Amino acid sequence: MLQIAIVDDHPIVVKGLKDLLETVPGWAVAGCFHTGSGLLSFMEDNEVQLVLLDISLPDTNGMLLCRDIRRRWPDTRVVVVSNLSDRSIIRQMLQEGAAGYLLKTAGPEDMLACIHEVLKGNISISREVQEIISRPELDTGAVIPELTKREKQILQLLAEGKRSADIAQELFISPLTVKTHRATLLQKFGVSNIVALVKRAQELRLL
Repeated sequence: MLQIAIVDDHPIVVKGLKDLLETVPGWAVAGCFHTGSGLLSFMEDNEVQLVLLDISLPDTNGMLLCRDIRRRWPDTRVVVVSNLSDRSIIRQMLQEGAAGYLLKTAGPEDMLACIHEVLKGNISISREVQEIISRPELDTGAVIPELTKREKQILQLLAEGKRSADIAQELFISPLTVKTHRATLLQKFGVSNIVALVKRAQELRLL
């Protein structure tokens, strides 16, 4: 019996994935988690062969979680199921060891086909993701990341030199949520620190 774990903080998404996966004979959903820490704690005592992973989680970043899973349980396959369609994020997740990448808009047949390919030992991405990766890049450096309203707010406040605690207080969110958004921004801009993030955002005239 294939043991699968789902990591996503949206209950409707989790239920939809669980219902779909359990229609396949020989597959079982061993657990559903809304945080990365919950998944890691479960995997310390339970065998999981496949993880369906969202990137945006309340307590961590999907890229870091994927890296941790692949380091500690190298035989476990990770398939990303996300709303994030930024080309740089897709590539980074695959570089971190994800065996598949699906958008949440993927249909059931596309999703199951992708997972089957991953279980065969292949790298598999949905048709939508393939189209995103295949689009011509005339100037990679000029690609402007797609930002959410909250990410734009946090980017502006970071550019003003404010700390995570100050940003959290100003936006009425937790410092952990700010940390997660910061990590996502670094991913989207392909940089490793806040100074480089602000500089890149200024170059792209986002500040």
